[in-house]
Amino acid sequence: MVIRPVREDDLSATLDIYTYYTENTAISFDYAAPTIDEWREKMRKTLEKYPYFVAEEDGKILGYTHVSPFKGRPAYDWSVETTIYVAPDCRRGGVGRALYEALEQALKKQGITNMYACIGVPERDDEYLTHDSVYFHEKMGFTLCGTFRKCGRKFDRWYDMVWMEKIIGEITFTNCINDSTLMQILRERLCEMIMQKQ
Repeated sequence: MVIRPVREDDLSATLDIYTYYTENTAISFDYAAPTIDEWREKMRKTLEKYPYFVAEEDGKILGYTHVSPFKGRPAYDWSVETTIYVAPDCRRGGVGRALYEALEQALKKQGITNMYACIGVPERDDEYLTHDSVYFHEKMGFTLCGTFRKCGRKFDRWYDMVWMEKIIGEITFTNCINDSTLMQILRERLCEMIMQKQ
């Protein structure tokens, strides 16, 4: 198995994986899968800023992972929301772990400090949704940080949603150096110090 950056020729294979989970499970809260053009645009937008990996073996895509902005405001720039899907016939074979490990290393190099996962959960495991994703994220070092009760409805039943987080780095001057807001604050503080000494 090889973990590598996604390519445009992976579009159909990754969309097929997502379509399975959209149509057959409540793991995705989407009701319908996107079109190939919508999927292409989503991939393009992700790659403008973030890593996107696939797991491949013997020419078959086994799964994929990427991140998106945690929120759309600049103060959240060091936090991301994760996405990971593994082909249904490849689960529990180490694919998810390998993908997440590659993703985490890439995010650390990018200066990301917080990873967040938004996960649907049932009150009791059923044919559409289980707690498996929560257990997987716990094994990967994520911890529960919030629960929203019965906030998603699919297949004529209500599901909870939980947020899990993993802190992968510390905020330092080096990973904030390009933040214009921080630099403005530092300049203002420096001016204040100079004025106080006069």
